[in-house]
Amino acid sequence: MKILIAGFQHETNTFAPSKADWDDFVQGGGMPCMTHGSDILDLKGINIPAGGFLDAMHGGPHQIVPVIWTAACPSAHVTEDAFERITGKIVEAASEIQPDAVYLDIHGAMVAEHVDDGEGELLKRLRTVVGQGVPVVGSLDLHANVTQLMLEKADALVAYRTYPHVDMAETGERAAFLLKHYMEGGNRLFKASRRIPFLIPLHGQCTDMEPASQTYEYLESLEHGSINSMSFTPGFPAADFPECGALVWGYGTNQSELESAVDSLTDHINEREHEWWIDIHKPDQAVKEAIRLSKGADRPVVIADTQDNPGAGGNSNTTGMLRALVANQASDAALGILFDPEAAEAAHKTGVGKTITLGLGGEPALGDHPFEGTFSIDFLSNGDLTVKGPMMRGAKISLGPTACLRTDGVSVVVGSSKVQMLDRELYRVGGVEPEQMKILVNKSSVHFRADFTPIAHSILVAESPGPMIADPINLPWKRLAPGLRIRQTDQYLRCDLQLFKKIFDIKSSCYLPFIESGAVYLRFTLKQISLNHRFSLI
Repeated sequence: MKILIAGFQHETNTFAPSKADWDDFVQGGGMPCMTHGSDILDLKGINIPAGGFLDAMHGGPHQIVPVIWTAACPSAHVTEDAFERITGKIVEAASEIQPDAVYLDIHGAMVAEHVDDGEGELLKRLRTVVGQGVPVVGSLDLHANVTQLMLEKADALVAYRTYPHVDMAETGERAAFLLKHYMEGGNRLFKASRRIPFLIPLHGQCTDMEPASQTYEYLESLEHGSINSMSFTPGFPAADFPECGALVWGYGTNQSELESAVDSLTDHINEREHEWWIDIHKPDQAVKEAIRLSKGADRPVVIADTQDNPGAGGNSNTTGMLRALVANQASDAALGILFDPEAAEAAHKTGVGKTITLGLGGEPALGDHPFEGTFSIDFLSNGDLTVKGPMMRGAKISLGPTACLRTDGVSVVVGSSKVQMLDRELYRVGGVEPEQMKILVNKSSVHFRADFTPIAHSILVAESPGPMIADPINLPWKRLAPGLRIRQTDQYLRCDLQLFKKIFDIKSSCYLPFIESGAVYLRFTLKQISLNHRFSLI
């Protein structure tokens, strides 16, 4: 049987400053670069879903027909041009090949300029071409905002169970298992799904910690007997469209038992709503605490610069944490990766061992100004490396021209590509040995933990200015589903409609009320913070 395989991955932060165009997908942005045809078979053995799928299918009787695999660094919307060109290649190939089955390596949180639900639209177009009789199975990121259209158009979807994502290849293998079930004439699989009524902050989704750790252990315990597959995606809480948020779903041969399992996992998550929040520090607080903890420590203290995480839409160029390190006179400290191609080029032209005066980094869209200073050029490289840590072991990444610029006791690894600090080799390619530092500031939210936890004395999370807002309550939401709780602190009030009219001036411009399904909804806008409050009618 002919199995068409394709990959199209993007995690869209609709509040981020820059979009993903065709060239961004060509380059890969920290993932393998755009790959076509038989070259996709070389992804076998790499910790990405397509690699795991190919491993699982290797040596089997079926014909693998690879089309395209591509990903871009998380950012704002995928441009219409990029979306249509990539989707077009996949759909056109399906029309020509007429496959017997389809596997898609997709993210699940893609928003394009003209389409809210990128993956749902891709699946819909693909289904139109291949028909209802061809099984279509996809693997999803743990941060997927899974939509009803995606569930409707795919025969099965499975998601990662780890964050950091050390099980990407394993997820591809589980997708292969489900596809084989359909291809070999297995029993019909029923499906069930439940929405979680609150947003889960990105930095609270780490599966090395609670409540995520126990949640996924419980999820796996439910997969037995008639339950073939269970998935839970905490979601990507920076995509402003109605189906943003967490979802539980599963597949099984007994509808009643499946519904019970999905309900049980949903209850488990909802009962722990308040546990999904992790405290975060302001930049100065984080650095002062790191300096205190590092005294006498034989391992570095690691600070996550979570709001400038290029793995979630940041540009990896804000200077808040650098300013805090310098202002607090941190020593033996390193920060990476700071994206500034112009600074890296200037350092290469000046030469190693010399000094250079320049403005480093800065994100104009956020009012974040470049850090002006004189730096020693300690190291230069072409930025080419092979990942050695568990997150993407074996993947080849290039930062482009890379430099280590030092000011006082702070070393900054400056790269020419936006890549999340998820592996220690990303420091070494800039001449920094991370184990020898007292403080490491990583532009990442959680992925860094896979390779840095073993060497870390302790880990702190900092809330320095950046596009990936750590607390969803601070985002200017406009299109979320009514009643979705942005934070577990949101209060739900029961209010008689007439009493409501007495308390609130309906014509006031500070909020926009509307009535739907027997409830009054308010959206307050205060200090550019949007809050949804739901008033159930008595």
